[in-house]
Amino acid sequence: MNKPAFVTREMVEEIVKTYPTPFHIYDERGIRENVRALKEAFSWNKGYREYFAVKAAPNPFLMDILKEYGCGCDCSSMTELMLSHAVGMKGADLMFSSNDTPAEEFALAARLGAVINLDDITHIDFLEKTLGFLPDTLSCRYNPGGYFSLGTDIMDNPGDAKYGFTTEQMFEGFRILREKGVKNFGIHAFLASNTVTNEYYPTLARQLFELAVKLHKETGAHIAFINLSGGIGIPYRPDQEPNDIHIIGSRVREAYEEILTPAGMGDVAIYTELGRFMTGPFGHLVTKVIHEKHTHKEYLGVDACAVHLMRPAMYGAYHHITVLGKEEEPCSCKYDVTGSLCENNDKFAIDRMLPRVEIGDYIVIHDTGAHGYSMGYNYNGKLKSAELLLRENGSVQLIRRAETPRDYFATLDQFEIYERLFPEG
Repeated sequence: MNKPAFVTREMVEEIVKTYPTPFHIYDERGIRENVRALKEAFSWNKGYREYFAVKAAPNPFLMDILKEYGCGCDCSSMTELMLSHAVGMKGADLMFSSNDTPAEEFALAARLGAVINLDDITHIDFLEKTLGFLPDTLSCRYNPGGYFSLGTDIMDNPGDAKYGFTTEQMFEGFRILREKGVKNFGIHAFLASNTVTNEYYPTLARQLFELAVKLHKETGAHIAFINLSGGIGIPYRPDQEPNDIHIIGSRVREAYEEILTPAGMGDVAIYTELGRFMTGPFGHLVTKVIHEKHTHKEYLGVDACAVHLMRPAMYGAYHHITVLGKEEEPCSCKYDVTGSLCENNDKFAIDRMLPRVEIGDYIVIHDTGAHGYSMGYNYNGKLKSAELLLRENGSVQLIRRAETPRDYFATLDQFEIYERLFPEG
């Protein structure tokens, strides 16, 4: 099945005159249309807010687009907090959801006024000792254990995850926090990743809404918000049906009105922390075929590698591939599409049926707009690519330059690499 790219061969041939491959490029129009749909789907909840998961695409130009629509930022580290603050996020714009958290990161989150989401019951004392006080508003991350299932389908295994409070710890933690003066409480949970089903959020919501009612009744805690976190996925494969965010929002509303409203909790705000859903489908990794290899298999060597997109090597994840200019040709050839790392798992595709490919062809690797560039690294001394933004008017903007060797050597300043390489300047 075909999966259309948002760039054409002609567009890429023009782009590479200024920005050589490989590069990540993002579709501004797609991102804007998607965030508008999300806001519409949850507009029934007066306090609704999306906190974009910065880890998915930590680029200030993309974050600025989402900020225009009232999105906050979900941060998991000091540098993500700093980046979010730099684009104008402050106070309740920031959600800090981390684990195994250093004291200095809690301190920065508090200084910026972020809503802190505690990952473990022991972090209550740790946070209080770090800050010398507890904020008026705190959230706790919930992990019910066992398996998370939709009907007979097991979606994930929270019981094997390192995150969150147990059910018993949620009740104990809320009591402790109330005794220590915390006034407003949030409940957070992330129980399954990249779900391509309209039932994940509604099912999760029911669990959290029922928990919220019990916590309120048994501890007296004021539940200010319930954070459904992330987990809404995208269709990486062309034969997958995408999630319908309007159906998801409507079914969460049904659960809300069935469980929370009758309990007198109709003022609870709903939050989300989506990353993949927000930007994933609206990013491409564009790369050029530079080698062919005919040995035990047919290989295509491209100028990108796992440094630029780690998911296939790390997880065996599927990313669809389009050979630009050959979209209508039959996929009659079987290839492994590889990068140049000294690792045999540096493959974007294995036994992938594609049109006949020639050296010099440009290929698009789809759905890299989340956890694509951001998971990059520098193994083998490889350098991270540029990031580009395809604007709504058709122009292309550089939103992060490609790394250079000087960047790679920058932290070796005591060794004076460039002075040794170029003693004459």
